Amino acid sequence: MRNFMTKIWHDKRGNSLILAAAALPLLIGSAGLATDTIQWALWKRQLQRAADSAAIAGVYDRVAADSATTGTAAAVDKDLGLNNSLDSTKYPLVTKQVTFPADAGTQKNQVRVELAVQRPLSFSSMFMANAPLITTRAQAATVSSAGEFCVLSLQNNSKTGIQATGSATIVMDCGMMTNSTSTNAAAGQGSASVTATTLAAAGGIQQSSNWTVDAYQPYSPALDDPYAALEPDASELSTCATSPPSLTVNNTNSGGEMTGPQCFSSLSIGSNRSYTLRDGLFIISGGSVNIQGTLNLINATLILTNKDGGATAPIGSLDMNAGGEMNATAPTTGKWAGMAIYQDRRAVDNSPTGNISSNSPNKINGNSTNKITGVVYFPSQQVTYNGNGTGTATCTQFVAKRIYWSGNTGMNNFTANCDLVGITAIQSSLRVRLVA
Repeated sequence: MRNFMTKIWHDKRGNSLILAAAALPLLIGSAGLATDTIQWALWKRQLQRAADSAAIAGVYDRVAADSATTGTAAAVDKDLGLNNSLDSTKYPLVTKQVTFPADAGTQKNQVRVELAVQRPLSFSSMFMANAPLITTRAQAATVSSAGEFCVLSLQNNSKTGIQATGSATIVMDCGMMTNSTSTNAAAGQGSASVTATTLAAAGGIQQSSNWTVDAYQPYSPALDDPYAALEPDASELSTCATSPPSLTVNNTNSGGEMTGPQCFSSLSIGSNRSYTLRDGLFIISGGSVNIQGTLNLINATLILTNKDGGATAPIGSLDMNAGGEMNATAPTTGKWAGMAIYQDRRAVDNSPTGNISSNSPNKINGNSTNKITGVVYFPSQQVTYNGNGTGTATCTQFVAKRIYWSGNTGMNNFTANCDLVGITAIQSSLRVRLVA
């Protein structure tokens, strides 16, 4: 044996074998520790994600319960059951603590979730009496954000709610919000330029050179329809006869005017013709409005509805031809204060899938003379705003299912909502965020 070892000692190949054998435990140990480290980091990340989601769910529960914490722990448990990707049956949580830190500045309804779990590591477990403890903590709260929206898209699915295209320039001293949950809830295309104070969405927002905004606010709580309770009542619909006439403005009655309330089956303004509707409600029952000339609304509300109260009664749309113009000033008092153009929410969406498109049933042109003071309300259909000039939407609020900004040239200025003209401002709501 001594001769054998001596032979190996003086043999270079033998030296290599000895060195390899001596280093083998280090190599195995290094590989084992590296594998354990990666596995531990993955479990840590999964546990952190579960804690983050649970804390956010807890805050939403507190918001729904007017800040009460009665059901928050149950909401956290439910979320953990859905989003904890660790094997909770085999390796249950050893720590699950839900606490409610006090309000701190703008951070309200705070929820803190602390989790811990023990899971054995494949290599390290050979040398450890107990499995290592993985701990994590997440804290979420509602955070208020100042701002006022003059554009609200009520789209509430995973399709884009606001889109800008063409080359028009839109400038507003207020914000835009969409309830779309899409990862690209507000999209910019072409060379369109939209300037606003805030761009918010219930889903994600992809930054674009088309947008110039002071603040992006993705994943904000959806906003309620501010006019969900507003609709014409029986007394207002009583102005509609059994078969209301249509109002067609042509050579014989161009330049005329009419005082409300009135009801028509449809309204058509011919090319190079004008007409004025003033002081009251003007109901379009079942038909549409087609404007090729100029329509003036003075202290008046144009209502697209149907005197038939059936759920499937047809509701008309508003179509402004390329040369069409509208100057509108809504009433400042009463039930319809601030409302310039109103479409019944029974209107059927022309895009059942919810895709935003240039083929919109409702078109409004913004040119050098157009001025709309009031609310433009199309809760069930898309509105396309064609900005082809230097129109000014003074104290205007757009509330529609989808908003499509289009146009070729020029700048269109929008000013914020104005209490003096009867419009109720749409304020930004609280946002749920992870906080330190």
